[in-house]
Amino acid sequence: MKNVMNLQFSALSQNESFARVTVAAFIAQLDPTMDELTEIKTVVSEAVTNAIIHGYEHNPDGIVYISCTLEEHIVHITIRDEGKGIENIEKARQPLFTTKPELERSGMGFTIMENFMDDIQVESTVGKGTTVRLTKHLSKSKALCN
Repeated sequence: MKNVMNLQFSALSQNESFARVTVAAFIAQLDPTMDELTEIKTVVSEAVTNAIIHGYEHNPDGIVYISCTLEEHIVHITIRDEGKGIENIEKARQPLFTTKPELERSGMGFTIMENFMDDIQVESTVGKGTTVRLTKHLSKSKALCN
């Protein structure tokens, strides 16, 4: 059985923890390990923070969209913004690359996402926004309500 959750919220830094906890609560029904849950929460934090800091850097009215789909033991998470977009996705995915060194950003967001998830796809159009699609296969799961 498939279960879907959609969420949208203002692109404010204080909403990052709300997004992380909400996604974790939704995924908890699959009974992930603590490590898996921590990894998913970390990845959601990274992607949402990227949307807020980079996507909407000059637009305090931006909205971050999250979709989460659970199927058997597989978690699909999509995090999307309608911000400024990424000029060079391959460059942005390089470890230690950051466009905000003044914020003491580590430039490891995409690297963390790649290490913690089984699949990551990034699509972006300059001036229109970015979509990050993440997939994680959980090592164990409870069957969804039959």
